[in-house]
This record gives sequence, C-alpha cells and structure tokens, in this order.
Amino acid sequence: MSDQFQRVELPQKNLFRIGEVSRLTATKPFVLRYWETEFPMLQPVKAPSGHRLYRREDIETVLEIKRLLYEEGFTIAGARKHLSEGGGHGGNGHGRSTAAASETPTPTPRGSTAHRKRLLELRDELQAILTLLKRG
Repeated sequence: MSDQFQRVELPQKNLFRIGEVSRLTATKPFVLRYWETEFPMLQPVKAPSGHRLYRREDIETVLEIKRLLYEEGFTIAGARKHLSEGGGHGGNGHGRSTAAASETPTPTPRGSTAHRKRLLELRDELQAILTLLKRG
C-alpha cells in the first residue's frame, strides 16, 4: 500500500477551505464537492459566507476515500458502504469493482500502476462533471 494517501502534514489549525483541502489531498475541488454528495460522512461545515470549511477529520476521510477508490479499487458505492460500516485500512475487498475483485495478483510494471491510477482519477472526474451537468 502506498503511503501517499495517509502521510499528509496538516497545518496547525482546525478548519480548512476547499482550496486548501484540494492542495493537501491532491484532489480537485469539483471532485471533493462530488464526493460530498456521495459520502454522507463527508460533510464540511458551511461558513456564514457560504464557503465550505473542512475539519481535520474531514481531510482524513477524503484521504481514506481516495485510498479506497484509487489504490484499493473500490467502487464509489463499495467505498461508501465500507466507510459506513466502519471499515479500516485495507478492507476485505467488498465493494470492489468486478474487474478489480476478479484480477489475480500478477507482477505489473510500474507504468501500469500509474496508468491505472490516472484512469481511475479520470473516471471520477468525468462522473463529477456529469453530476454537475445533470444539476445545471
């Protein structure tokens, strides 16, 4: 498992705006907003100005969602279920996409892991765009 999803040095404060969370977690703001609609446990507070303010535990949740989706191969529904059941790191594979669950472990070149990660990121970005377009 890669440490990049859990080793984030957070500044010494309690609330973070969406841009800060985006930079800290390397996740686009529109993906964060989309995840708020898909993961009930991710509910940043709203400032009187309407800005989203994420707590430290929200950032940890974002990192866990990202790990489950991009590293573990969970679907959004599977990751949501895993988190709502209190699933910890690693999991047991429930909720993974059919392709990810049926793969037999075989050595893969470094390039394919990065390629798969990028494809998963693109998929989530496209799903977020589609959700935003449906609302429009």
